[in-house]
Amino acid sequence: MIKLNDLYFKPFISEAEIDTAVQRMVDEIANDFKDDVPVFIGILNGSFMFVSDFVKKYPKPCEVTFIKLASYEGIKSSEDIQRLIGLTQDLTGRKVIILEDIIDSGNTLEEVHRIFENENVGELRIATLFYKPEAYKKDFKLHYVGLEIPNKFIVGYGLDYNGLGRDLPEIYQLKTTQHMTNLVLFGPPGAGKGTQAEFLKDKYNLVHISTGDVFRYNIKNETALGMLAKSFMDKGELVPDQVTIDMLSAEVEKNSDAKGFIFDGFPRTNAQAEALDKLMDSKDSQINAMIALEVDDEVLVGRLLERGKTSGRKDDADESIIRNRITEYYKKTAILKDYYSAQDKYFGVDGVGSISEITKRLNAVIDKL
Repeated sequence: MIKLNDLYFKPFISEAEIDTAVQRMVDEIANDFKDDVPVFIGILNGSFMFVSDFVKKYPKPCEVTFIKLASYEGIKSSEDIQRLIGLTQDLTGRKVIILEDIIDSGNTLEEVHRIFENENVGELRIATLFYKPEAYKKDFKLHYVGLEIPNKFIVGYGLDYNGLGRDLPEIYQLKTTQHMTNLVLFGPPGAGKGTQAEFLKDKYNLVHISTGDVFRYNIKNETALGMLAKSFMDKGELVPDQVTIDMLSAEVEKNSDAKGFIFDGFPRTNAQAEALDKLMDSKDSQINAMIALEVDDEVLVGRLLERGKTSGRKDDADESIIRNRITEYYKKTAILKDYYSAQDKYFGVDGVGSISEITKRLNAVIDKL
């Protein structure tokens, strides 16, 4: 991840992928033009890196020149195309290939065709390294395309955001979710996870997503996903991971403007953790940390037995059930601890002490993320 001015960008296309695309375009054009000496015209500023790499790879004699147009303001393509530097040579009868860094709306391409209407060129072809088919609104033919990409703003390899990023050798894509803090909160029964989740939610303006609450909501309101989950539960079967992920995805979508999420009760397995990573990646975000409250078993047993006096929950009143719940927690958490530790995202926090003391420890971890 990189930050340019006020925006964050994530890695999108590697230097090696760009090099492969440029070489393929060189091979195609060289094959089409054979022994002709074409004139390659780069569109400044964005195409300078592409043109440089292209002509260095081109295996036959060629000429190179540039024109300069301006069409971008910030991250949006402007309807107003300004010609800043025009042609300085006679192209009558010549075979001309425009080398564009990127074609999205096609506004710049329209101006290019207007420029060449009176140049009497023998043949005009368009080659673009990057092409956004979803954004293209013109009818001009594109003869050579390096890579088709989604309609999202990119920087690097000559392309900039407000002057920055042109020097990057690879391509980065704008993060649509600019800055989020997403936590997986774990803790054995009796660790006070629910209490701490409320404090964290308020302090960091995060959305608390409890898997249990999400299931109950969907089943109670008889949503399609809720009824699907219930059909498995009624048969005594585990609800498939994909159903759970789809429920969580819906919750994330409902809170798309959130500054982040606290995931409580999910994931429980490596497969679920991987699915959650994919979900967050699809939202242009990621899990920042798994935070686990660590409490001695005997303290947990004592807390739960005390809670059982008023909670009315049978599983809080039977010591053997309590110890079994704690054992099951460690079995599940051990797997996930390894998963997130491998990403340097696991943080164990001492869960013994007053509520405020534990909160301070959690805050200290999150503030460093």
